[in-house]
Formats: sequence, structure tokens, C-alpha cells
Amino acid sequence: MQTSSDRHEYPAHWEADVVLRDGGTARVRPITVDDAERLVSFYEQVSDESKYYRFFAPYPRLSAKDVHRFTHHDFVDRVGLAATVGGEFIATVRYDRIGAGGTPATSPADEAEVAFLVQDAHQGRGVASALLEHIAAVARERGIRRFAAEVLPANTKMIKVFMDAGYTQKRSFEDGVVRLEFGLEPTDRSLAVQYAREHRAEARSVQRLLQPGSVAVVGTGRTPGGVGRSILGNIRDAGYTGRLYAVNSAFPEERKELDGVPACRSVRDIDGPVDLAVVTVPAAHVPDVVAECGEHGVQGLVVISAGYADSGPEGRERQRALVRQARSYGMRIIGPNAFGIINTSPEVRLNASLAPEMPRPGRIGLFAQSGAIGIALLSRLHRRGGGVTGVTGVSTFVSSGNRADVSGNDVLQYWYDDPETDVALMYLESIGNPRKFTRLARRTAAAKPLVVVQGARHGGVAPQGHAVRATRLPHATVSALLRQAGVIRVDTITDLVDAGLLLARQPLPAGPRVAILGNSESLGLLTYDACLSEGLRPQPPLDLTTAASADDFHAALSRALADDTCDAVVVTAIPTVGEGAAGDAALAEALRSAAAAVPTKPVLVVHVELGGLAQALSAAASTAPQAGPGTGAPQAGPGTGVSQAGPRPAEGAVPAVPAQQPPAVRAPEGARLIPAYPAAERAVRALGEAVAYAQWRRDAADPGKVPEYEDIDEKGAAEQIAGYLARGQGLTLGTQETCELLGRYGVHVHRALPAPTPDDAAAAARALGYPVALKATAPHLRHRADLGGVRLDLADEEQLRRAYAELTELFGKPAELRPVVQGMAPRGVDTVVRAVIDPAAGAVLSFGLAGAATQLLGDMAHRLIPVTDRDATSLIRSIRTAPLLFGWRGSAPVDAAALEELLLRVSRLVDDHPEVVAVTLEPVVVAPHGLSVLGASVRLAPPPARDDLGPRTLPAY
Repeated sequence: MQTSSDRHEYPAHWEADVVLRDGGTARVRPITVDDAERLVSFYEQVSDESKYYRFFAPYPRLSAKDVHRFTHHDFVDRVGLAATVGGEFIATVRYDRIGAGGTPATSPADEAEVAFLVQDAHQGRGVASALLEHIAAVARERGIRRFAAEVLPANTKMIKVFMDAGYTQKRSFEDGVVRLEFGLEPTDRSLAVQYAREHRAEARSVQRLLQPGSVAVVGTGRTPGGVGRSILGNIRDAGYTGRLYAVNSAFPEERKELDGVPACRSVRDIDGPVDLAVVTVPAAHVPDVVAECGEHGVQGLVVISAGYADSGPEGRERQRALVRQARSYGMRIIGPNAFGIINTSPEVRLNASLAPEMPRPGRIGLFAQSGAIGIALLSRLHRRGGGVTGVTGVSTFVSSGNRADVSGNDVLQYWYDDPETDVALMYLESIGNPRKFTRLARRTAAAKPLVVVQGARHGGVAPQGHAVRATRLPHATVSALLRQAGVIRVDTITDLVDAGLLLARQPLPAGPRVAILGNSESLGLLTYDACLSEGLRPQPPLDLTTAASADDFHAALSRALADDTCDAVVVTAIPTVGEGAAGDAALAEALRSAAAAVPTKPVLVVHVELGGLAQALSAAASTAPQAGPGTGAPQAGPGTGVSQAGPRPAEGAVPAVPAQQPPAVRAPEGARLIPAYPAAERAVRALGEAVAYAQWRRDAADPGKVPEYEDIDEKGAAEQIAGYLARGQGLTLGTQETCELLGRYGVHVHRALPAPTPDDAAAAARALGYPVALKATAPHLRHRADLGGVRLDLADEEQLRRAYAELTELFGKPAELRPVVQGMAPRGVDTVVRAVIDPAAGAVLSFGLAGAATQLLGDMAHRLIPVTDRDATSLIRSIRTAPLLFGWRGSAPVDAAALEELLLRVSRLVDDHPEVVAVTLEPVVVAPHGLSVLGASVRLAPPPARDDLGPRTLPAY
């Protein structure tokens, strides 16, 4: 049992689960007095060489004094952390605070000596790197700013751990020892190193799940039917290339086989390693199965079993226990309540899911938190007619269920490197860590398209089973932030598949210019109107008339693609009487051959009642190269898209993928697949998303920079904030304090003086100089000029006193109105600037026009902080009312440069000082030359947890 320390209570918040380089997990926690036996056992398993590197001399065993020293910590000046697997130590790290002469010291000394020891069997797994991140975060929390380490020159592995960490370092050599000193403040390089390590580890952890060399299905029924038996059959019939085992504790001892698969009563009885266990037993029996798997060295679990957080509070606690237990053995979990996983790679061919048919191989990765939506996605991608016609294939599919451990973030890490995935489609009902998701999405989207549809957008709560942080941001704001990160965010499953098909099959358009051609004038006009609605720039439709032949389509498409004023082509087609299937095939070949001649421009087809055309256009069985005879890949019938050996679904069940599909003519080898859509609006909507994404890719190549301003007083602001917070946990600053803090960042608020009486108002006006404004600042009147609580351009004392009397007569006593007098600012456009730190999304900067545009229409634009100069430029142009800033109807354009600089300075303030949790500047009057900040408020609070900037850790359970 862990107890309190000598001087401080046990710091439970230092405990964390981490993913190691090889994809396994370990638990990092403080070492306590109860760990003496674990420490001794750990040390006995360390080689003599590693002991020598740690203590610079032969050190075969720890003395009682050593054990006491290494297990008794005050958690301030002396701290020890251990990495554990299965409850046993695999590595330790400790620091001791030291003074100038290297002797033990206490605060305020800000340097500490650090040392590691990693069990030889676990060296090379990235354990030391993970421990360094965590011990550095602990040290910063305790006021330590520098680490020193002495390492023998031959200990090259440990020297590399320190050198690769990315911190600012100083290296020296004396007395046969390498001395390393480095600051602990995160740098751009240290964060880049941390993110790179996080990426490798999390991608590898998902790879171990999706590419297992052996699979055990635990809970396979003794008789046909049931979930476990069905999944076993699905894996077998998909042609899984690894070793497969059926496990059921109720099997008779003499049973050695089930449906041609080796059968065992326990995972422990399997002769050989097991990489993945698919768990289908009732929830009450899952802990025993997890223990068996952990002891056998299983690397990961897919838990199909339900009855966890999806079933209420008791189930939620059961789910927490499941995750803790699995992680204690170094295993990761997909689920519980999962639909399963699929990998169509010819080297794997794994269908460990409830889908009775194996999807066709292809280039699209699918992730769904809902099993029902996942099966709908698989079905939609393979269905002909009644939806997006044509066929494309799947690379990998993950249905995470309750998403207790492996999440969409982990799968994104895997897809980023996966050469088999070109497009990622995700259905998300909740985002556990939006800040991390946007970071990963931005990186992924720079390499391959990421299309996301969000469920439960307006429910206000996460689905049962999903433990997520609450966000105070409206859904529209979250969507805007996702788009800023390059995510193609759509509203429906249909839109998700529509966009995915286009992006998987066609190049990105170079711009918004669209050529339209076809054999129906009406369908062409509908397409033209749809293009205008999506913000595209269509050319007048070319009507080939209903008499057009396949050769006419080929010639027209060739001309359109050769036109330098065209970036994409939409072909519209209606049936030709008497042509039939032969005509469909001829038209498809004509379009394919014309498109192949100009492979840099996308082509889409809008068809009406031409099912044969859609099949012909997408006749190839996959977006991936086809496996030929002799490759070992299962051969499906032409156009079926499913494995022929799959079992029939149970009576009354709906197959995930249609078992039968109309025959289709196979496209020539290497032919370019053209997506076909049954409605113009759907095709154009997909094209519009592709155009926007292509523009984002071009912009992302030069994201801009965060400017440096010489007049910013960061140190002075930090001292001021610390002084304010010393008065309480959270507070809204007064007017003078707000002006002083903002002033340190070059944001100057127009001076306003209180006017509790008419005489005070007159005195304030004399101090400020006429003309002045008189404002009521009571909450119900603040920023409400429409209610009459503001009087402008008061030229003298007589007008001022008259306005004061009118306000008090209309709205009540001065104490209720809280009137102030302020000097007049140059005329301009009233705007509002806000910054807030959201507990889920992080720091967000928002901009809009003051008044009805923001309050009534919600016309605000948002960017994640820190904001670059390019972000600031786009931010003020992103609102719908932006024309009012740039000379609408002959008005003078505002000083956009001054406004952008203000946004950048506010962004810097919030980014430099996470204690600043809210800033509002309203109104900000932007004139043709300069701007005036007429009102401001700032709220401070102790800095919120910045998980995405701290050491690597899995979500806590």
C-alpha cells in the first residue's frame, strides 16, 4: 500500500500509463516505502554491466541503506519514479536536488542530479525516454530548472537518451566521466522529439493490433452460432495468414479442434505466442481472461463483450477496472462493446469483427465509434445503387465501441505512416482530447485527406460509455477548429462516403473552376446551380444533347480537361433509349480514356438511372492493385467485392456487405476510377470539399509565423499575474488591473473614468478633453447601444449634463447604471476580440463584429492559439460580415494591419500565460487608420492542465 511521504502526501497525479516504443504499455508512478521488495527483485534482474554503468563500480547487490535511500522520498527534493509492468519494476529514475557545489540542497536551489536504471530485458523499448519526460515534468513542478547527469563514456545508450531529448544542453568531460547539464523548460525541439516518440509508440501499438501474427478467439461456442463462434468463422473464412486458436474453458479436454481451428481450454494452454486475443465472454468473466492473456504475454485485446460503461455506473467502474488490469500487463484494448477490426492487406487478411463478409481491399481507412455506423459504412462503400454507386476498397477498419483505451487519435497515428491507406474516414460521437486530435489531424491532413462526421453534435452529452472532458464551446466553434486543422468535416454518413470516394479515386483540384458537360441541359443547370451554392466557379454547362454518342462525350471531356481555365469536370448523363448495357460500357470507357490522358484534374459523373454506367466506371475490384494468380490472395468473383467462402449470416441478420452484386465489366489494368453520383448536389458537395481541402494543403505549406514584439514585457506580466492569483484561486481583474496587464503586451485600452455624479462626469470630461462619450456599464446595458445606454460626441459640459439626466431618467439611479466618461475614438467599425481556454479544446482566439452580427447571428471566426500572422489575416476575413471591414458600399476600408496585430498580441498573452483563462475586448473600434480598444476584461485562474504539452500519457482510468 502506498503511504504518505516524509514531508508531502503521496502525489497521485504523477501516476500515468505510457505507450512504449514497441507499442506495449507501462505504468509510471512514484516509488514509496512499500516498494523495498520490488526494488530488490528488480535490481537482482539487472546485469552486472548495467549496475556498473549506474554506480561506476561493481555493485552486485543493494545494501539495506541503499534500499532505504531509494524508497524514502520527500517528493520535493528527492523523488524516485518507477516504470512497472505486471506490478513489477522494469526501470527507475530519481533526482536529488543539489546546490552550487553538488551537495544535497533544498529549495530555492533549482538544480538536481538525475540517474536511471533500466532492466536489460526492457532496454531499447524507450522506457528511459518516457521516464525522462515524466521526471522532468515533476522537477519543473517542484521548482527545479536544470538537471545534471554524470555518465560513463561507454554508456552510450544513456548518453543518447539525454542528447536526443531536445533540451538545451551543455556537455563536458572530466575525471573519466561525461557530465551533461540541461535546462528543463520545453523547447520547440524537445516538443518535436516528444511528439515524434509519441507518434512512433502509438502507431506501433495499433499496428500490433491490426497486424497480429497469431490470434486467439476467447469464448468460441461449442455449438454453431453465438458471437465468438461467428468471429472465429469470419477470421478463418477471410483467409487470415497467421495462426488462429479457439479458446473456451468449457471445451472437453479431448477436444483439440473446432471448425478446423486448434482448440484450447485456456490461453495458457496455447503452445506459442499469441499477439491478439478477441474476447467474447460475458463481462463477469473478462477479468479472468485478461489475467490469462497478460500472463501468457498477449500484446493486445479486442473486447467484443458488452456490459461496461454502456450499461450504467456499475459498468463504468467495471470498464475502468478492465483498462487498469490490461495496462498493468502492457496490453492495449479496442473496446469494450466493440464491433471488431479488419485488415484487408494480403499479408494479413484479418476480419476479427462481426461483419460476416470481408470487405474488398482498397485505400480507405475507416474508424467508427459505433458498430451500427461502422457496418453501414462498410455496406455503403460496397453497395451499388441507392447510394453512391461504384466500388472502392478498405485498407483497415476499426470499430472502437466504448473507446476505453484505443481511440481515434491512436488510429490516426497509425494511418499517417500506413502505406496502404490514402484516405481516412472517421465517424466520431465524441473526441476525448480535441487539442491532441487537432494536432494529429493537422499533420495527417498535410499528407492524406481526413474526412470526419460527428454524431451527437447537438445532444449536449457524450454517448454512454464515452468518458470525455466537457467543452464549453458550441459545436460550430469546434467544427471551425477542426476545419482549421485540415479536417474535411461533413454532416452525414452519405457525405462522408461521397467525399471519401472522390478523394480516394481522383487528384485534388488546383482551384474552384468547374467545367460541366453532358447530354441533359436541365441536369447541367442543376449542377451549375449546385456549384454556385458551394462557392465554386462553374463555366456555363455544355449541352451535348440527348443524341450524344460515347465518342461525343470523349471529345468534349478531352477538350474540357485540356482547357487551362478548368480545374475539374463534372459529367452529367441520362439514359439513351435503346442503348442498354453495351452503351453504358462504351460511355464508361470513353470517359475513362479521356480522363486518363489528363491525370492531374478530377472528373466526376452525375448519372440518372444509369446503374450500368456506374458499375462500368468503377468496375475494378479495388482502388488498390489487384492480386493476381499465385499471390495467395483469395480470388473473389468479378465485381462481387466479397470473399466467396464467408459464412451465411444468422437467420434474420442483415449482412454487413451485400452478399451478391450485379456483374460488372472489369476496368483495364491501372485504369483511373471515376466516381459516379446519383444526384448533382452530392457530387458537387464532394467536389466543394475537395477544393477547400486542396486550398488548405496549399496554405499549410506556409503556415506563417508568430511575430516577436520588442515592447512585450512577458516577465513583468508573469509577476503581475502571480501577485493577483496570490489573492485567490480565480478572479476577474478590475479596470485598472486589466489595463495594466494588457498594456504590458502592447494592448492599450481607451481610458474611461467613473462618473457616479454629474459633477464627477464633468470633471472626468475636463480631464479627458471634449468631445466625450457617456456610457452606462451596468451588465444589462453594457455593449447595448441599441437600448440607448450610450451618448456619443458630447461637445461640452452642457450636453454632457443633459445626457446624464436623460440616462438617469430612463434607466434609474447612477448606482444602478455605473456610468463612465470616455474620450471619443475615431469613427470606425465596432468589433469584438475574445480569447478563452477551453478545458477540452485548449486556447481559442475568436473575432467578429460587435452587436447583432455576433450576438444574434453568431458570426464569429475562431483560431487555435498560438495564432500565426497568416492565421490572423484569415481570421478577420472568415466572418460573413467581413465586407464591412473592407470598403463595403463605398465606405473606407479599416486598418486591417492594426487589427491583425491586436489579434496576435492577445494570442501571445494567452499563450505565454495559461493563467489568463479569458480575455474580452469589446468594442474594438477599427478606423481607417489605427484602432481603439474601448472596453476590456480579463479573468485569471490557476493554469489548467495542459495535457498535450506535458509528458506522454494515456488517458487516466
